[in-house]
Amino acid sequence: MKALIIAAGKGSRIKSLTKNEPKPLIQLLGLFLIERVILTAKQSGTNEFIIVVGHLGEKIKKKLGNGDRYGVKITYIENMEWEKGNGVSVLKAKELLNGKFILLMADHIFEPKILSELKRIRLDNNECALAVDKMLKRHIGLDEATKVKIENGYIVDIGKKIDNYNGIDCGIFLLSPAIFEALEESIKNGNETLSGGIRVLAKKEKIKAFDIKENFWIDIDTKDNYRKAEKILCKRLIKPTDGPISKLLNRQISIRISKLLLKTKIKPNLISFMSFIIGMLSVFFFCLGNYLHIIIGGLLAQFSSIIDGCDGEIARLKSQESSYGAWFDAVLDRYVDALIIFGMAYGYWNLHHNIGIWIVSFIALIGSFMNSYTADKYDNVFKKKFKIRVGRDIRLFLIMIGALFNQIFYTLIILGILTNVESIKRLYILKNDTL
Repeated sequence: MKALIIAAGKGSRIKSLTKNEPKPLIQLLGLFLIERVILTAKQSGTNEFIIVVGHLGEKIKKKLGNGDRYGVKITYIENMEWEKGNGVSVLKAKELLNGKFILLMADHIFEPKILSELKRIRLDNNECALAVDKMLKRHIGLDEATKVKIENGYIVDIGKKIDNYNGIDCGIFLLSPAIFEALEESIKNGNETLSGGIRVLAKKEKIKAFDIKENFWIDIDTKDNYRKAEKILCKRLIKPTDGPISKLLNRQISIRISKLLLKTKIKPNLISFMSFIIGMLSVFFFCLGNYLHIIIGGLLAQFSSIIDGCDGEIARLKSQESSYGAWFDAVLDRYVDALIIFGMAYGYWNLHHNIGIWIVSFIALIGSFMNSYTADKYDNVFKKKFKIRVGRDIRLFLIMIGALFNQIFYTLIILGILTNVESIKRLYILKNDTL
């Protein structure tokens, strides 16, 4: 199914951020607005795009190219009448679309789940569907929003000025070619907007309402919208399976670092490797064994844990997530986890020659690895039933605290007990759950 993206307007309400660039090329956390729309649609299975350009359209075409860099195909349509209503831009694509298609706005940010579920809606002949938001209180600038009135699952009225409404137009559509006839009728009657065409369909009971429910979307129409979008996207980086240290400490720092790294061309896998190098430096200082070096080792271990969150954050914000990247990060983490425990034991052994350190470090190592090994299956249950997750964030934080108090031996004992008890608890919980 092809996607049509409207990117022809000037965006005068947000000109403080455009800086002589077209609105779709405003940067939001490492991606242009229109890039984010394309990559979000791609995640829902859409790989072929038609983009209607108008104001400064050549700049958009130059930035995006033919879509190869995104793994999609892009075709452009020039709308020389871009100053007219957005319905004119949609109508320009009539000859290229003869079946059902997705219509998106270049400045509407949303999560892939919305589009994936919208595509599954069953439409009868000549029917269309519009994603709507019924949670009115979460919308900024309600006065300027396009409202809809919904009855029995169908939209019966749409517009910015209607008083009796129960939803907001999200600007995400599943359309049939019937939209083009509706737009032609609307334009003939003097209304050049897309809403005018939708109103024609509404009168014929041909436009279904798809409720997006709790899913996230936002129209970047003002500077306030832009700031809210940035805030929400960053907040969504906190995963349900994050441990308490990750939520309360690590993410608060890593997200700030990620926002700086987004301005560079650094890839997530390189950040994973940087975290690994910091972890290896921690191992080196732990091996030296004296108190000052132990403190440095503990702080580096915690810093490695913080940086370890940046790779996933940047991957999600830039839509660069991959199975290999997740696996690569996990492998490096396991090496660091093992070697930090070894470094702690070796440094302590050199000073005290207490063979017990090797026993407790071995127990801590086994527990650490078992925590990581059981994490995937356990996390599926954790998200439904539990609030506190004992994971890598807690382990490395305890190592830092133990280093600051120069209590390597007792830190490894605590790690050994905590991680192995956690693994046994997971075995018990998963016994009663479908794996």
